[in-house]
Amino acid sequence: MSNRTADSGSGPLYIGFDLSTQQLKGLVVNSDLKVVHVSIFDFDAHSHGFPIKKGVITNEAEHEVYAPVALWLQALDSVLDGLKKQGMDFSRVAGVSGAGQQHGSVYWGDDAEGLLGGLDSKKSLEEQLAGAFSHPFSPNWQDSSTQGECDEFDGYLGSQEKLADVTGSKAHHRFTGPQILRFQRKYPDVYKKTSRISLVSSFLASLFLGHIAPFDISDVCGMNLWNIHKGAYDEDLLKLCAGPHGVEDLKRKLGEVPEDGGIDLGKVHPYFVERYGFSKTCTIIPSTGDNPATILALPLRPSDAMVSLGTSTTFLMSTPSYKADPATHFFNHPTTPGLYMFMLCYKNGGLARERIRDAINDSVGDKSPSNPWKHFDEVAHNTPILGQKNPETDPIKMGLFFPRPEIVPNLRAGQWRFNYDANTKKLTETPQGEGWKDPDDNARAIIESQLLSLRLRSRGLTTSPGSGIPAQPRRVYLVGGGSKNKVIAKIAGEILGGSEGVYKLEIGDNACALGAAYKAVWAIERKKDQTFEDLIGQRWREEEFVEKIADGYLPSEFERYGAAVEGFEKMESTVLEQEGKK
Repeated sequence: MSNRTADSGSGPLYIGFDLSTQQLKGLVVNSDLKVVHVSIFDFDAHSHGFPIKKGVITNEAEHEVYAPVALWLQALDSVLDGLKKQGMDFSRVAGVSGAGQQHGSVYWGDDAEGLLGGLDSKKSLEEQLAGAFSHPFSPNWQDSSTQGECDEFDGYLGSQEKLADVTGSKAHHRFTGPQILRFQRKYPDVYKKTSRISLVSSFLASLFLGHIAPFDISDVCGMNLWNIHKGAYDEDLLKLCAGPHGVEDLKRKLGEVPEDGGIDLGKVHPYFVERYGFSKTCTIIPSTGDNPATILALPLRPSDAMVSLGTSTTFLMSTPSYKADPATHFFNHPTTPGLYMFMLCYKNGGLARERIRDAINDSVGDKSPSNPWKHFDEVAHNTPILGQKNPETDPIKMGLFFPRPEIVPNLRAGQWRFNYDANTKKLTETPQGEGWKDPDDNARAIIESQLLSLRLRSRGLTTSPGSGIPAQPRRVYLVGGGSKNKVIAKIAGEILGGSEGVYKLEIGDNACALGAAYKAVWAIERKKDQTFEDLIGQRWREEEFVEKIADGYLPSEFERYGAAVEGFEKMESTVLEQEGKK
């Protein structure tokens, strides 16, 4: 439930919280960015009194997934108790920030401000705040009950493309705007009694402040309500979301959004001073979403890319370019004005690679290898780039591999294989053969397919780092289980580039909490106009956190894959058209 690393010195400490779907984590760092304490509350294992599974309650009849808000109250006291048992000196804590699962919403009742402000240190948060909510549950990001509302959002400004341009994303089931629209229709009386609406991140900050905290400048972009161009709520979308209750009522419920991601929201509430020993001068910093917090887990500079190769695949980039598209997500950067956070989310990542890996192991009769990736790696390494033994004459071999329905592009589960002639621009679908059990083609093709999709959708967001070098990421950071695979890393460098190379980031599953803690360090200790990247970059010890695992940019390979991107885009369009006719 808790873990501790060595603490030294008497300087200031900073806490970053990560309120995720299945646990709450509190991670403490010092000014040198060293982790000195960690405390974790696992919702399923450690909570009591809640009928949850994997942190949530599921109503399959209505496609609802939600969490009891009181569960998170129980968790916060428990995490702080865990830190206290470790002997942590709370009086040294200079700042607190957090990361919250994105898109979840908390509905406060009329008594919320009074109950938050009057907390008694002799009682738990759960005991005192049970009556603070107009609705006891928070919709979870896995919720898919809002298809009708998403259709309305997508069409309200004219198209998905227009909505994405204004808010950074097309409408998604989990986004807070469609969720609020459904909530006010399903529970009109409860909505009327709701005084404020928080995101999970601002809910966390509210507990420490003792009053309702404002949204974070990055996390607010996950609502389909924030006009990124104007830096304000979009009046038209507010009108849709508010319904008969009116725009001004909804504005009051949502509150203001400060532009500075490191603003001093106020000092910690006396509850935490008296119960745990926090200093009265401890400052609360805006908490942000889990994805924005992840890119703060290292000093990610403009055009650096982070690729999470887990069960799913997530691509994050800090960029000065804003080129919204319905297939992607853009957010305001959580700390740095003038930058945006670009994000891609794929359902098919490790699952697709593992399916081909297992098929290869079966085909060679090695069903229980000591190294399950040995044969996959050998085949992928020995297969020529894009399946071309002779690049001058052979067609490019490529495919789509989706063991589960995909959202980028929006396709059913399935597998499609094509040949593409880069000279004639001709695309030809090839027979499926044995499908997943075709190791000579599939091992390298699955890696290339996933990375070509990333390159396709991040075009125009990278900048050329030097004269004569094509636009590409400065560095590519790999995290997640797939980052351990050197063959994948090598191909990632060949396709995505990386003028300074491909790196493996060793942060385990602490990225969100670590990013939140770093945000607090920056907010409190920054000099005038000092950026997050500058301050954290000066203190961040690369040798402790990253390892260079591939060269990155190789001119010949980068150019060949650049030609393949055009064929890959054509392949996706062809398959989408085919599926649309069925």
